[in-house]
Amino acid sequence: MYKTILLKKGKEESLLRFHPWIFSGAIQRMDEGIEEGEPVRIFTHRGDFVAVGHYQVGSIAVRVLSFRDIEINQDFWESRLKSALRMRVGIGIADNPSNNTYRLVHGEGDNLPGLVIDCYGETAVMQAHSVGMHVCRQQICNALTQVMGERIQNVYYKSETTLPYKAELGQENGFIYGGSNNDVAVENGLKFHVDWLKGQKTGFFVDQRENRALLERYAKNRSVLNMFCYTGGFSVYAMRGGATLVHSVDSSAKAIELTKQNIALNFPDDKRHQAFCEDAFKYLDANDGKYDLMVLDPPAFAKHRGALHNALKGYTRLNVKGLERIKPGGILFTFSCSQVVTKDNFRNAVFTAAAQAGRKVRILHQLHQPADHPINIYHPEGEYLKGLVLYVE
Repeated sequence: MYKTILLKKGKEESLLRFHPWIFSGAIQRMDEGIEEGEPVRIFTHRGDFVAVGHYQVGSIAVRVLSFRDIEINQDFWESRLKSALRMRVGIGIADNPSNNTYRLVHGEGDNLPGLVIDCYGETAVMQAHSVGMHVCRQQICNALTQVMGERIQNVYYKSETTLPYKAELGQENGFIYGGSNNDVAVENGLKFHVDWLKGQKTGFFVDQRENRALLERYAKNRSVLNMFCYTGGFSVYAMRGGATLVHSVDSSAKAIELTKQNIALNFPDDKRHQAFCEDAFKYLDANDGKYDLMVLDPPAFAKHRGALHNALKGYTRLNVKGLERIKPGGILFTFSCSQVVTKDNFRNAVFTAAAQAGRKVRILHQLHQPADHPINIYHPEGEYLKGLVLYVE
């Protein structure tokens, strides 16, 4: 059976509340020869079993896979993946003829900490955020193809940038099952090229699907600015919603090229859209009062708690720019995807921005991640996407 780790007195309390992380400071003693990524059994200082999980060098020493004393084998992976699929089918996201783009596994939210699987048509993109999931990648792939059946013909493994570099795994991205050049997926009836080869995350920001659909409802007869556009998701929805013009801005030339491709895929030769490869702050400074619907969806300003203060200053500064420059009667969609930034943190940053901009602002919606990015009730840290929709007078 697996090697064991003994906890310090009292350090089992969070585990008894089913929190899936064990920090290195909670460990009293561990068996010799435990290798990074291997499954371990966790015991209290009294010798009572509490959990089994993947061991990793670092602050989070163990990611819990089960609170029952079980073997982590093919049956385990198939059971967890069946549970994840059952939920997506049950809420109408999987097996939906107008939508084949969704997250099948969302780490702790699906009781598989360290693992993300996004589905794009017949291709699943698997991403490991822990060494343990990397070690088990082929076993997980086998279980995935078994559970998904004909839904999935290809599995692309994309963990080159998400695994801890100190583990020195020599990881390369690539197909571990099948192989396909077809990179077009469908979201709410709209088509998108998904760059799982070189793109950010798994190639597309699946988590904004419902927020994009909300923006579509507000786009009619409005001039729209999609800032930090990445692959142009919000822009495509704004076009379908009847916007009079849509401008997409990103500092990445590759993102701008992908945006153009996605617009052409859905609205060929439509003159309402233009894309600009520019710095966000410089672009806003040069385009005062031009737009009456604006999206501010920047990359994460804070990757860890030590960066929180500067991140909040960044969100305030960005939102001051947006609020100062949007037309009266305009609508602003503003987001934070930084996990360490709480809903209250973000709301306070935007409140400060509104006061500094001197605009009268009302909150229309408070936004979050969609249902295929579930939050484990015992792991509130899983709530990472925050958004506000503001009416600006």
